[in-house]
Amino acid sequence: MVNCISCGIGVLGENFVRFICPNCEKEEIIRCLICKKNVRTYVCKCGFEGP
Repeated sequence: MVNCISCGIGVLGENFVRFICPNCEKEEIIRCLICKKNVRTYVCKCGFEGP
């Protein structure tokens, strides 16, 4: 199981999105669909902050 970077909820199956940080292109960002839909902020380990 993996956790949403914005809210910390555990996500399984197809209820999340996964992508590489657009700034550092190294860290994997995982967001639940609720946080994505509500445009909640996330912060990568590199310090990049995204919607």
